[in-house]
Amino acid sequence: MTEDAFAEQTERYRHELRVHCYRMLGSYDDAEDLVQETFLRAWRHRADFEGRSSFRAWLYRIATNACLDDLRRPQRVLPYQLEPASWPTDPRPGRDDLPWLQPYPDVLLDRAEEPDAQVIRRETIELAFLTAIQQLPARQRAVVIFRDVLGWPAKDTAELLGTTVASVNSALQRARPVLREHLPPRRTEWAPAGDPSAVEQALLTKYLEAFEAGDAPALAALMHEDVRVTMPPYPFWYAGRDRAEQVFAANFEPGGPANRGAWRFLISGVNRQPALAAYLRVPGDTVFRPFGFDVFRIENGLIAELTAFELTDFPAYGLPGRLT
Repeated sequence: MTEDAFAEQTERYRHELRVHCYRMLGSYDDAEDLVQETFLRAWRHRADFEGRSSFRAWLYRIATNACLDDLRRPQRVLPYQLEPASWPTDPRPGRDDLPWLQPYPDVLLDRAEEPDAQVIRRETIELAFLTAIQQLPARQRAVVIFRDVLGWPAKDTAELLGTTVASVNSALQRARPVLREHLPPRRTEWAPAGDPSAVEQALLTKYLEAFEAGDAPALAALMHEDVRVTMPPYPFWYAGRDRAEQVFAANFEPGGPANRGAWRFLISGVNRQPALAAYLRVPGDTVFRPFGFDVFRIENGLIAELTAFELTDFPAYGLPGRLT
């Protein structure tokens, strides 16, 4: 097989392999790198493919082994896993030395084709699941992904991981209670998968209008009383509607130390969750430039969790690089 023909054959699996590596690693950037590593390993060892399993399963085996090799790095985290809730009274710089969990753009999930439908189910791509599965040892993580996410039989999972069916079943039994322990308690009350519902759209519209207007009480009114707010790469986090209102009010104070400038938002999607892409116009500038994503977990029509990722590569998320 020529290199071009091999590349064409492997390329059709790029999207689902990237999602697979992302679940294993919790990092979009690392997932991109590991897919490339998978294709390189597959090309170098193409003579080893004997056709006893599907080509897709063979690529998954290579990708999983590449991820297991990479998982010697520290697990990906969010701020609330590092320290107790705190009130950010003093400015604290971002921590680039920590392996932060990264978001995954919906625009890439939307490119998926069969058999990817099982691969991108919302409940196994949302931030809460990614945070929970990071608590598992690497091989348990792989077992959960193949058995409970992709729906592979225990026999196929064992063959891919080079172990026994009994070991796979044992790993799954140990992993499931850990996942339940780290997933939010009211998970069944979350909004449905897919595009934001009319209720979600209305909530996001109210949020962005209140933020652009600098209305802290209106923002707080859209939140649960025990809302949790995190802002990686900043290590602190806080909980509670009252705290959130205080933080927003400080950000909106004209001339205040926390006021960064004027804001604009576009409704977007990240990890199959409703999100807003935030653009900031700093004093003296004439355009709004990418700042980050506000990703929402919504329960019963109110915001239960807000994760604000500070990142600026908006074109990768299908968004304009600036607003005027």
